[in-house]
Amino acid sequence: MTSPPSRSAAAVPRRRLSRLARLGSMAGGVAGSMLADGARRLARGERPAMGDLLLTPANARRVADQLARMRGAAMKMGQLLSMDAGELLPPELAEIMARLRADADPMPARQLHAVLAAEWGRDWRGRFDAWSDRPIAAASIGQVHRARARDGRDLAIKVQYPGIRDSIDGDIDNLAALLRLSRVIPDTLDVAPLLAEAKRQLRDEADYLLEADHLARFAALLADAPAFVVPAVQRDLTTPAILAMSFVEGSPIEALSAASQAERDRAVTALVDLTLRELFEWGLIQTDPNFANFRYCFATRRIALLDFGATRAIDADIVAAHRAVARAVLAGDRDDRRAALIGARLFDPVAPAAYREAVLDMVDLVAAALRRDAVFDFGDKALSLALRDHGVALAAERKLYGLPPIDTLFLQRKAAGMFLLASRLEARVPVRAMLERHL
Repeated sequence: MTSPPSRSAAAVPRRRLSRLARLGSMAGGVAGSMLADGARRLARGERPAMGDLLLTPANARRVADQLARMRGAAMKMGQLLSMDAGELLPPELAEIMARLRADADPMPARQLHAVLAAEWGRDWRGRFDAWSDRPIAAASIGQVHRARARDGRDLAIKVQYPGIRDSIDGDIDNLAALLRLSRVIPDTLDVAPLLAEAKRQLRDEADYLLEADHLARFAALLADAPAFVVPAVQRDLTTPAILAMSFVEGSPIEALSAASQAERDRAVTALVDLTLRELFEWGLIQTDPNFANFRYCFATRRIALLDFGATRAIDADIVAAHRAVARAVLAGDRDDRRAALIGARLFDPVAPAAYREAVLDMVDLVAAALRRDAVFDFGDKALSLALRDHGVALAAERKLYGLPPIDTLFLQRKAAGMFLLASRLEARVPVRAMLERHL
């Protein structure tokens, strides 16, 4: 947590019209690029598909840069889309969209000071022996500063961008409209429940008092887990727009890629175990798998868990349904897995049989690997490529056959994020034995 953002400071747009104008400018730039590129290709006698014109490096850069300047719900939705599509996009596009999972543009000092004065009072500097205006991290909803309190506490102070809470509904509605116009979302799919839930979830993430409660809850739950460290909440400095925590030293979790196989295996095993405990023991999930939410301290060999804004209680029925899916994957046959997926509402009744069988094929690949080997090799390129090919084939249909329960969508996101991180680190994990302990 020591590397400052490389982006230059830019004021956060607060008014709804100014945020809409930025989205409109982004859409206009993308549309203009598509028209120009399409004209060039037609002049050469080509017949480019709409997707080929839309998914270009120039357009990806326009989208990523504009959303990073807007911050808030607009950037958050871009992060979610980029994580979901990262393995399906060409490498050059995935690299650009990964910009949304790194640093946002930080606030200029004047805007930052206005927020601090509004939350702590005009004499806020008197609380600290040292304060740095340069953030050590800048994300979609807030940026983090390092400070030293008068009593010597080494602190990480997360400061929310101004106007973010008020912009959530407008950002999501405007982005949904743009996605509809670009036909990224099928007209037949009712996304209203998903959008309503996204708004609710983002409002929770923008409530730093609520996040402070989640942070304290996880610190208590993980008191018996030496593999992890959770920052301590500093209640005297925390407000609805400022979250004060003890500072925890660490490197980006991806830095583990240079560590030994044993150290990578140990760290990822701890993270997989944490995910299983969240689901099957606590029914309480930190649903944001952004790599930036994890840091690794090589000196202590502990993983720092930094962000609990996206914490969510999972309905007991959903937990039971996923336990049934896990049992079917480990011990059942294809019919058992089909029944379990239907019970968990991971299949929509209107989906064609061929589509459901294609999804089952992907599940069968994972089930076979879990049953065959005591240790699951996330670095198995053959398995990763096979799963990617199946996923690309399903995505190419450009159809969605209904949405599973909202809790299930968040669980899928967490599982996908953990799988992506474990694959990045090429870890080998005894997943089967770990699952069996929870079943």
